[in-house]
Amino acid sequence: MNYTPGFHTLILLTFLATLTGCSVNPVTGDRQLSLIPESQELSIGAEQYKPTQQMQGGKFYLDPELTLYVSEVGQKLAAVSDRPDLPYEFVVLNSSVPNAWALPSGKIAINRGLLAEFDDEAQLASVLGHEIVHAAARHSVQRMQQGMLLSAGMAGLGLALSDNEFAGMIMGGAAVGSQIALAQYSQGDELESDHYGIRYMKEAGYDPQAAVELQEIFLKLSEGRKTSFVEGLFASHPPSQKRVDENRELVQKLGAGGYRGRETYQKKIAYLKRIQPAYDAQDEAASLLNEEKPDAALKKINEAIGIEPDEASFYALRGHIFRLQEDEKKAQADFDKAVSLYPEMFSYRLQRGLNALELNNVTQAKTDLTEANKVVPTSIAFLRLGDIAIKENRRDDAIQYYRTAAGAQGAVAEEAQRKLAALVQG
Repeated sequence: MNYTPGFHTLILLTFLATLTGCSVNPVTGDRQLSLIPESQELSIGAEQYKPTQQMQGGKFYLDPELTLYVSEVGQKLAAVSDRPDLPYEFVVLNSSVPNAWALPSGKIAINRGLLAEFDDEAQLASVLGHEIVHAAARHSVQRMQQGMLLSAGMAGLGLALSDNEFAGMIMGGAAVGSQIALAQYSQGDELESDHYGIRYMKEAGYDPQAAVELQEIFLKLSEGRKTSFVEGLFASHPPSQKRVDENRELVQKLGAGGYRGRETYQKKIAYLKRIQPAYDAQDEAASLLNEEKPDAALKKINEAIGIEPDEASFYALRGHIFRLQEDEKKAQADFDKAVSLYPEMFSYRLQRGLNALELNNVTQAKTDLTEANKVVPTSIAFLRLGDIAIKENRRDDAIQYYRTAAGAQGAVAEEAQRKLAALVQG
């Protein structure tokens, strides 16, 4: 019932107290503090890649060719990076929020919402090259060492992630993984990633002018306060005129020119563009639901399903609406459909398990809640597993589940604390 699978052993506070050391930045050659060795850097990325993806929409599984294409572009850049031997991976996430991020050891993600903003392959290469530098230069590891993430990760804190209704209940290592991905980089880290990312682009044959163009676009969007970008890319990668100027100066030194790949890129994202109205309808449905207009939200999500009937997230949202309307049987049918389309997605399992418990289907609930916790542990899943254990007269198991849930924060933790106290006192 350990809710931090493997990761908590990597960030013990005593580690900082007992180790000191320095290393050379693999990208810049500068000396830097080194408290987390490369072996643990690799472990952090590997362990947190899947749960961090799932907390931000999960894989965009409808178009595996798009992920393959993004990976091919990323691997071209990784091959000319200063750490070509890192186990780089690239994934497209099913989120409308325009963002991209890198975990330690080269685990990189880009949202479909950002891909829709690019005009050509060179612009894609610009963003992927930038993220590769963040990984190669160990920027996220450095931020961990500076104490920005360690204590928060140990507490099992919740995160305000727009794509995930269970964000406030995420526990342990999964919460730390998302903090690494979404925390803001320093201006120095951003400039460094721009600089070397442009060099990687040039060496891989891309026109580095695309990087300048993107920064100019991002700066204009930030000044116009485009909400989606402020919540996404700009939150973790703030643009600035200094970045635009320095990028332009470097490109002048290196020389513009190279592959742009507009025709290829437009072909690769044609399917995404075709079904974009479905995701627009889903986003509108979610907004309507936040405004407590479930009937209008239901109409919109039905529009989305009509456009693309194979998208699991649409059924999950509709199931959530039905559940709010206290129609658990319709909700169960939609959760079943979502799980059938994307079985490994923790939130679909979690939603189905919670709904099954409402229907008194204890066996289904226990299976789904347990499976969800294997990927992304949540306090609500532990709490309800405790309730199930009580139903099954497994008092010791219930105590363990409640104790774990009680270690989180918020209303779920408070309920777990009350139930734990009653059990122990009884």
